[in-house]
Amino acid sequence: MAGPLATLRVLDFTTLLPGPYATMLLADMGAQVVRVESPDRMDLARVMPPHDAGVSTAHAFLNRGKDSVALNLKDPESVAAVKALVADVDIVIEQFRPGVMGRFGLDYDSLKAIKPDLIYCSITGYGQTGPYKDRAGHDINYLSLAGIASYSGRQDQGPPPLGIQVADVAGGSHHAVMGILAAVIHRQATGEGQYVDVSMTDAAFSLNAMTGAAWLGGGHEAGPETEMLNGGAFYDYYRTADNRWLAVGSLEPAFCKRLCEAIQQPKLASLGLSPKPEHQQQLREALTTAIAEKTLAQWQAVFDQIDACVEPVLTLSEASEHPQLVARDMVINVPRPDGSQQRQIGHPIKFSASPCSTTHMGKPVGADNGRWIKKP
Repeated sequence: MAGPLATLRVLDFTTLLPGPYATMLLADMGAQVVRVESPDRMDLARVMPPHDAGVSTAHAFLNRGKDSVALNLKDPESVAAVKALVADVDIVIEQFRPGVMGRFGLDYDSLKAIKPDLIYCSITGYGQTGPYKDRAGHDINYLSLAGIASYSGRQDQGPPPLGIQVADVAGGSHHAVMGILAAVIHRQATGEGQYVDVSMTDAAFSLNAMTGAAWLGGGHEAGPETEMLNGGAFYDYYRTADNRWLAVGSLEPAFCKRLCEAIQQPKLASLGLSPKPEHQQQLREALTTAIAEKTLAQWQAVFDQIDACVEPVLTLSEASEHPQLVARDMVINVPRPDGSQQRQIGHPIKFSASPCSTTHMGKPVGADNGRWIKKP
């Protein structure tokens, strides 16, 4: 069964993580994605370890469901081939620094002349305008300039390097998909294409939901371990007897009551909603002591029976086997070229009428030149 985006064709000029993740989501939802790659400048995701059957697992995941053509964009014949493809696509997405696609003659204005209703999306670190538009950056830089790092982590340790790329994916990839699909709806209503400018720093800044509102609207600036949700209250991680961790999010009175009953100190529940730091610290100390007395498995046995917003901190291997994620098909089998299967993360959005699927893992560079490139 075709996915919900089966009518869309995408030409993808992106590399590394933000753009490929975005077009992977589009491909999972049924869009036909043709990835344009350099024949002699390898995308880092193709060689990033670890490898499975000789293929980078990152590439196999990020580029699943896509076709691949190899074209040297400095070659006029390759540019002509791209322009021939553009006439038959709905969306172009690119991730070069501002001006690079223009030097190839493949910028929005040039391609709009070929396909007037084209939707063209650029993902960059800082956007197409502003004093930083030509500046290099990575996820850690965008999160820092967006203010997020300033109130993350512990007061005596500073901001941590996060385990996932928040600005790249939640910022670049997800906002690109949202922008593209909004532009598709606009085109359906008006017949008009448009240019979509996605800055990962802008998108990261927009993720300052409550803290940003508190500063801009109320003049309250967050710091590390000063807010209810960043370690300033009992909402936190606690070490167990076997050096594992328990995540405690029992903010609401009913949940806090159950939590305190579970550690056999029900009288502490009144401290949970107290705005006084000393009350929060008293509850934190009690939780730290109590949780350290049992192993993670023992606490899991307790909280499996109590709905209190308390869960174990799982490793990726444990999360992959968790019954909730298994039931939601969040680990899927994707075909390898030899017919065997590779386990990958499934698509997170579930559609009742047009479910997501994928037919293959990421392909070799230029695997589909014969299908897509018309020889003069």
